[in-house]
This record gives sequence, C-alpha cells and structure tokens, in this order.
Amino acid sequence: MRAAVQIGPALSQVQTASATLADVVYERIKEDLFEFRLLPGDHFTEADLVARLGVSRTPLRLALARLQRDGFLIARPRSGWQVHPIDFERFEALYDVRIVLELAAVDRLVSREALDPSGILGALQDVWLVPDDQRIRDGRLVGQLDEAFHCALVAAAGNPEMAAIHREVTEKIRIIRRLDFTQGFRVDATYDEHAAILRAILARRGTDVRQMLRAHIELSKAEVRKITLHRLYEARGTAGARDGVRG
Repeated sequence: MRAAVQIGPALSQVQTASATLADVVYERIKEDLFEFRLLPGDHFTEADLVARLGVSRTPLRLALARLQRDGFLIARPRSGWQVHPIDFERFEALYDVRIVLELAAVDRLVSREALDPSGILGALQDVWLVPDDQRIRDGRLVGQLDEAFHCALVAAAGNPEMAAIHREVTEKIRIIRRLDFTQGFRVDATYDEHAAILRAILARRGTDVRQMLRAHIELSKAEVRKITLHRLYEARGTAGARDGVRG
C-alpha cells in the first residue's frame, strides 16, 4: 500500500509533464500548418517530427492524435501521417456557420440599451478606423487582426457559449483565411469593410450591419473557391522567405 502511495504522485507528475509537452507540440505543429510549412496533402512521419522538434514519441503521438480529432491530420497506416487535403465543401459549410453566428451576435450587440465605445468596440476602432497611411501592410498580421475583429464582435455580444463555438469555427477555417491575405488588395478591402461595419454598429443601423457583415464574409467565402494548389505553394515560398529573414 505504501508503495502505491509513493508511486502514485510520481506517475501523476510524469503524466502532467507529458500532457504539457504534448500541448506545446500540438501548438507547434498547428503553427506549421497555419504558416504553410506543412501544406494540405503533405505526408510526413513521426520520425520526421521527432528529429525536427526534438521531442520524444509519447508527447508527439498525443499531439498528433489531438490534431487528428480536430480534423487537421489523417493517420495513414504504414505510411505515417497526412495533412488533411482541402475540402472546399467543408470550408464553405463552416463559413455558413460563421455567418449565422456573427449575424446573431451583431443583432444582440446593436439591440443593447447601451454600447460601450471605450471597451471592445473602442479597441476595434483604434485598429480599423485609421488613416490610409497608418494601415498595416503585412498580410499575415492583417489576417490575424481580421480574425481578432470577428471574434471580438461575437464576444462583445455577451454570450460566452456563442463566442466559444465561433472560436472553434474560426480555428478550423484559419488556413484558408490566411491564404486570403496573401493578396494585397484584400488588405485595403478589409480595412474599408471593417470600418463601415463598426460605424454602422455604433450608429445602431442594424439592417445595414447585417447586410455589410454578410457581404463581407460572403466575399471571403468566394475567395476560398479561387484558391489553387499553386497559391498554396506560393504561400509556402513566402513563409520560407519570411522565416529566412528572421533567421
């Protein structure tokens, strides 16, 4: 009995450490996916990642299994792993869910008795209601800010369950949204559309907000249909050049 008491805490510590490292590995691989170092359809083995990440197989396998459950990876018996190929129908379905959630959120937001322009909405104005010469031109950063803008609108509606579901959908479509911002013209379009949406929310023009927000997301959804394998490989080249500069 005493032996069990002594071993129990030690085993618990090992499991906790393993789980923590698995979380780190999970985030590292997911970053590789979102930064196009691993492209949809790419194959790799556990040995490849062990060598590159410098981790043991236990936390790696936990991370890979989690990424498989999340729909990012496919296990290939006897040949390792594959990044899930792009399923355009699935992405379009996720965009439809996103539209439903965001329209419901802005309905709640504009119907509130009082808006808080110094809170979330104020922070969004500081980012998006800026002169042209102060706009950020780094497509990668604008893509992250775009994601944050939409998540913040849903969060501002005050329904944490809605916000959690929206974050989950956001993560699933992130790789496609990042590709959207490899095109320079999408940066200015995003600034213009976000600014118009914010102004309509502050003026409580609910019908206008719904129309603009739907059109904004539908345009992004339409860009998804134009994504080709060539653009994926272009994105990888851009990411590689950027990482090289960071060196």
